Amino acid sequence: MQPNPGSSELTFTEAARRKQIVLAAIETIAELGYAKASFAQIARRAGLSSPGLISYHFDGKDDLIGQVVAEVYATGGAVVRPESAEATSAWHALRGYLEGSIRFYDTHRTHMRALVQILQGHPEALSRWVAANNAAELAGLAEVLERGQRTGEFREFDPGTVAVIIRQLLSGALQHLLTQPDLDLPGYTRELLALCEHALNHHGKEQR
Repeated sequence: MQPNPGSSELTFTEAARRKQIVLAAIETIAELGYAKASFAQIARRAGLSSPGLISYHFDGKDDLIGQVVAEVYATGGAVVRPESAEATSAWHALRGYLEGSIRFYDTHRTHMRALVQILQGHPEALSRWVAANNAAELAGLAEVLERGQRTGEFREFDPGTVAVIIRQLLSGALQHLLTQPDLDLPGYTRELLALCEHALNHHGKEQR
């Protein structure tokens, strides 16, 4: 049963309760894994009197998991976008994206661990909830790279291919961070930026 049947709008209380459940689900999945994250476990972490309250707000586990994934991406966007929103050049935009992404991974490790668990545990997670978000992110990244080529900041290359490579570098950074909590993050970020700058830049032309 969904709140407010026949209405697409939630009351403030309903929205707050849904948010509470989603955040509890993120924490539960990150700690226990997707398979063991039952409604009972999530309700206990959310401080709910009954797992049935989750069923009132969400139409089954898949509905809840879809909202969890949406929350992870929305939170990531809120952290990363400001890093490149005021960029005066394509390189500044790319640098902001890279720095913002790693900062998000660091400050929201539970979110990212939950997303990884969902991808590993739900057979349709990639196609149902993640692929479209990834495609939009890659398209935006390729657009930044194309802009850099038009302005002469970047050398000639296939923007779509390089966008995938950069995305894979970030995925590697995330995996490294989740498995090595004491990672020298400033040093890692600094070297990642230097690697991308030298790889994309015209030889001998220093980015400002």
